[in-house]
Amino acid sequence: MMVMEPPPRGPGRPKQRSDEEERQRLVSVACEIFLEAGYGGTTMDGVAARCGVSKKTLYRLFPAKTDLFKAIVADHRRTMLELPRPDDAMPPAEALAEIFRLGIDEAENRHRLAFIRLATADADRFPEIGEAITHEGAEPARRLLADWLERQQQRGVLRPFPPAAASRMLMDMIFGVLVKRFPGDMLLTQQDRVAHARRCIDVFLHGLGQVAPPA
Repeated sequence: MMVMEPPPRGPGRPKQRSDEEERQRLVSVACEIFLEAGYGGTTMDGVAARCGVSKKTLYRLFPAKTDLFKAIVADHRRTMLELPRPDDAMPPAEALAEIFRLGIDEAENRHRLAFIRLATADADRFPEIGEAITHEGAEPARRLLADWLERQQQRGVLRPFPPAAASRMLMDMIFGVLVKRFPGDMLLTQQDRVAHARRCIDVFLHGLGQVAPPA
């Protein structure tokens, strides 16, 4: 008697994403919408429609637009500072160039700075923007950089100096030109900005570098 093989099963339902995977996808797509429409022009309905998810799912993962924006800021922070990072024997100047991601190309640099300029432009109308940037972006970034600088001090690479103050100084120096805060900075090329940032690192390290003991 011939035994009939069961017909092959179809592909079935696609594997569902985990909440974390879905959160990351929503953050990525929502960031593009914020860049296109601005904070005021972005709606949760629009994000749900673009992402192809129900509003119920979107609100379960992000109860409000402010929560979604905070997640975008936290995610964007990693494009500005490559921290945390492991300690290694890399010279401090090279390590800081990597931390501030000075080696990225023009297109990637434009994309990471576009979000900052958008947020800055809308911050006066929407106070929650400034709050999100402070608590999810600037302050965590300063703490991460301060932690790295403190470890370099403990290793004897840098001389003792309040790490939080050193972190703020260095970020002000480098982002002051990378973000193009002043009208004249718009004339600078990407190469100009990177060269300036490297000079900032050089000046910073000469100020905090260990002084050789007198012979």
